[in-house]
Amino acid sequence: MTTEDTVDSGATARRARFGALPPRIRYEDMTEERPATAGDPARHAYDPEGSWRSFSCLAVDLGL
Repeated sequence: MTTEDTVDSGATARRARFGALPPRIRYEDMTEERPATAGDPARHAYDPEGSWRSFSCLAVDLGL
């Protein structure tokens, strides 16, 4: 077996396996459009009893 036969058989095997590129995917098929949801006012409402949980302070942690 010569090197040309080896190269040709390798090229033939590659061409059989990876012969063609997959078909192109259009940009419209890759994106999805959905309407935005309305904001939840209760989620962002101020809660004075629970507001201390959102801060991290060493003086508060030590009880000073």
